Amino acid sequence: MIRFPFKSLRYVVAYVFIISGLMKITSSELGSYFVQLGLPFPEIMLYVVAIIEIIAGACLLFNMATKLATIPLIAVMIAALAITKIPLLSTDFMAFLFEARLDITMLVLLIVLYKSEAS
Repeated sequence: MIRFPFKSLRYVVAYVFIISGLMKITSSELGSYFVQLGLPFPEIMLYVVAIIEIIAGACLLFNMATKLATIPLIAVMIAALAITKIPLLSTDFMAFLFEARLDITMLVLLIVLYKSEAS
């Protein structure tokens, strides 16, 4: 049986979250998007999510506390789905499937990483 290279999976997932976190901090468009979501304290939430993504992504990249690092990222992905994608279900199921594809993929990959790490 061939063992899946979890090291490569960690690198890819880390890349996505580190870049996502950096873009939240540097892109004014993403800042405006967070404000439009109607979240309480959107500017603070933007930075909290960005810092979580960068730090947890770096932990994945350097294989430091990988299992622990996946937990806040799983929470971020569940929140992203609940806040930005689930509302699409009431209007257009295919739009939901299309818009949620990356979120669902990242959530599944995070769960795989979580389960692959020794307790």
